[in-house]
Amino acid sequence: MDKIIINVGRQLGSGGHDIGRMLALDFGAKYYDRELLNLAAKESGFSEKIFEQNDERKGFLRGLFNVQTAHLGGGNLYKSNFSQESLFQFQSDAIKKAAQEGSCVFVGRCADYVLRDFENVVNVFISASMQFRVEQVATRQGVSHEEARHIIEQGESRRAQYYNYYTGKKWGAAESYDLCIDSSILGLQATERLIADFICKRFGL
Repeated sequence: MDKIIINVGRQLGSGGHDIGRMLALDFGAKYYDRELLNLAAKESGFSEKIFEQNDERKGFLRGLFNVQTAHLGGGNLYKSNFSQESLFQFQSDAIKKAAQEGSCVFVGRCADYVLRDFENVVNVFISASMQFRVEQVATRQGVSHEEARHIIEQGESRRAQYYNYYTGKKWGAAESYDLCIDSSILGLQATERLIADFICKRFGL
């Protein structure tokens, strides 16, 4: 097997980023999370700032007049195809290009949908109890539990809307993934080992 593609969907605060990094190390794969924004920016000629503002959001872009020209490069301000859909396409192209080059772990960004026709792909969704996620977000961002819960609810609403819109599927629904697992039961490291074992069995490694 030349390469393995691991796509990680995750609830906010579930530890999906950390688990994705551990999986990348275990399988000798490149890890892509926010790094995709830089790749997409290079592919498109737009500033990375544009992709940061659009990152897993649907509806942020109210029109060209709300975008500062300093965030655009190469005269792209005047391109007629500047839209959220074109930004999604640039990012999708960056995901496909990275996947063609070797083993990868992609976190979010609808990678499971973008790479649906690729071989040796496994799609994982990581959830966790609300209490676990609130504690994770509160600790990492230095906010109260109430603020952390609000961050989670707002962030997941945007994330689900983005995923559902571009894939035509339901974010977090079991039928969209090969494996769904609650990281708050075993903890991040044990959860990652379980996922890695599943992947090895799946591909006969």
